[in-house]
Amino acid sequence: PRKPMILALARPDPKKNLTTLVKAFGECRPLRELANLTLIMGNRDNIDEVSSTNSALLLSILKMIDKYDLYGQVAYPKHHKQSDVPDIYRLAAKTKGVFINPAFIEPFGLTLIEAAAYGLPMVATKNGGPVDIHRVLDNGLLVDPHDQQAIADALLKLVADKQPWAKCRANGLKNIHLFSWPEHCKTYLSRIASCKPRQPRWLRPGDDDDENSETDSPSDSLRDIHDISLNLRFSLDGEKNDNKENADSTLDPEIRKSKLENAVLSLSKGAPKSTSKSWSSDKADQNPGAGKFPAIRRRRHIFVIAVDCDASSGLSGSVKKIFEAVEKERSEGSIGFILASSFNISEVQSFLVSEGMSPTDFGAYICNSGGDLYYSSFHSEQNPFVVDLYYHSHIEYRWGGEGLRKTLVRWAASITDKNGENGEHIVVEDEDNSADYCYTFKVCKPGKVPPAKELRKVMRIQALRCHAV
Repeated sequence: PRKPMILALARPDPKKNLTTLVKAFGECRPLRELANLTLIMGNRDNIDEVSSTNSALLLSILKMIDKYDLYGQVAYPKHHKQSDVPDIYRLAAKTKGVFINPAFIEPFGLTLIEAAAYGLPMVATKNGGPVDIHRVLDNGLLVDPHDQQAIADALLKLVADKQPWAKCRANGLKNIHLFSWPEHCKTYLSRIASCKPRQPRWLRPGDDDDENSETDSPSDSLRDIHDISLNLRFSLDGEKNDNKENADSTLDPEIRKSKLENAVLSLSKGAPKSTSKSWSSDKADQNPGAGKFPAIRRRRHIFVIAVDCDASSGLSGSVKKIFEAVEKERSEGSIGFILASSFNISEVQSFLVSEGMSPTDFGAYICNSGGDLYYSSFHSEQNPFVVDLYYHSHIEYRWGGEGLRKTLVRWAASITDKNGENGEHIVVEDEDNSADYCYTFKVCKPGKVPPAKELRKVMRIQALRCHAV
């Protein structure tokens, strides 16, 4: 009992590779003379009552103990309590023993960390989690679990020479705090803080004057999360302005809400579209030094006008009606608008020109049914729109666009094959109106097109990431 204890603590599962450990111990005469082997293999009353797999493993271990005549050198207790485990680790450490995990593969290896916490050096499989644990703790040796001789040599090196044993023990006790809960949280949060910010650039101060500027500060991501509540206030209810200088120039939120609701409601009921009032672009935004995304930054409230029609279906009158309802607030810069449509940016520009509207009447444009995001800009008359590349990088993640397009083309062809009369196409690809992140199809015969939920089902079965509009 005074010999160093080689301790293995694992359930009797073939994946834990305990038979190779017993064989390595039994065939290494110097190791048998120097140390004892303790196998904590769960709890059992009768080997015949455990599962057939576990029973076969236990019997094979007993046969090897008999074959190598290891009686008096190997302990394999039938029972132990959870509360006994710390004392088992302490006993192994007190005898200057070693903890071993010879599993073929170990996903993590919690017992290795427990053993290190009690000053017990380790020998562990080089497959899986023990590699990461050893990199942090540096308190033992990694071995090939299929190499019986390597297992015996590693155990012999630690129990025969007290200098490496003492070094491994000291390293384990010194570094074990790195696996504590507070340290884990600290590491996790530091990794999050160093991640590339995923908020739009217009949320981050300092990017106004440099289109290509990027920040390397690890605190930006956390700072942006904190700033979201200050910069994004999408609300129809509005708030009273606490600034006394502007108190008289801002309508009561309830009045503003009522005016806007009435304007939209009158349009939905087919009320005549009044165009008597003139409206102009926000003069407050004409400052050339205002920055790259000034409209979005400075609005207290933003309304999105989502369009389900083409530009010739009274869109201009609808927009003007809504603008007139809050003309005063628009001119003061407290309210801004975003236009969301299936148009591409060229169609948006043509619409604005044909209706005598300015690109800066909207702070941003959601185009191609969400495939592109543009901001209005004051810096260039030739190109008054700035594309949001951060948004592109966000939706590019796992996009798989070409595979999606081919699936949709096959789907359209299958509808024609099933329902087409005389080979007439029912749904065809509309390449002219398609974009990088928006594939458009033209419906030739609406009555024969299946419900959109069937298309969604096809995409879901094939794990394609897309929204059907």
